[in-house]
Amino acid sequence: MKELQKLLSRTRAAVERYKMLEDGDRVMVGISGGKDSLALLCALTELRKFLPVKFDVTAYTLDMGFHLSAAADAKMTNHEKIRELCESLGVEYIVKQTEIARIIFDVRREKNPCSLCSRMRRGCLADAANELGCNKLALGHHFDDAAETMMLNLFFEGRIGCFSPVTYMSRSNLTVIRPFVMTEEKLIKAFAKKAGLPVEESPCPADRNTERESMREYLFTFERQHRGLYKRIVGALERGGIDGWKDGKEQK
Repeated sequence: MKELQKLLSRTRAAVERYKMLEDGDRVMVGISGGKDSLALLCALTELRKFLPVKFDVTAYTLDMGFHLSAAADAKMTNHEKIRELCESLGVEYIVKQTEIARIIFDVRREKNPCSLCSRMRRGCLADAANELGCNKLALGHHFDDAAETMMLNLFFEGRIGCFSPVTYMSRSNLTVIRPFVMTEEKLIKAFAKKAGLPVEESPCPADRNTERESMREYLFTFERQHRGLYKRIVGALERGGIDGWKDGKEQK
């Protein structure tokens, strides 16, 4: 499948440039149910077949409990199709039920829920990785996400910065890796469609109504007028060595 080959090429390039994987790693892939995390799971399990390093993969879903929140008005998510995918890949799949959505939307009634939600999810995932004996947590943030994050930080916080391709969390002794940082979203979409991945729609009431979504639409429009915008933004991160980003031209 040509879509898979393109995905693997970009993923392997990122893994090697940032030295994301080592022999004996136990990698927990955070599965949200979206195309990015599911495609990442497929890519990592496929890479195990030919990368020179040996590592294990576990899939983990942190169920946000939107069915418990009056604000979300959602039914309980059925993860069986994702479980079937994991079984076909030979990967253990674990689902953890939480009440994060109820806390954020019903108890605290956050007007801007994304930041708190991200922190709570990251903390829960780190705890889960430690419980499972995993030393790496793989997240599905991709190339386009990096450009959007860079511009969000610039526009709304007045700073130049982004998430890092590799981040060591000292408190939990866990390393967060983002193997899709060199993979454009369009490649992930193409693979997800061709592979028929069981993508789940987000039940979050804030979905598609955030600053990130507005920035995505703005950059998409500007990209159509000035081709290569995303590459130039991420290229600036790489050339500047910002937050651990590396310029491939400087790698030996």
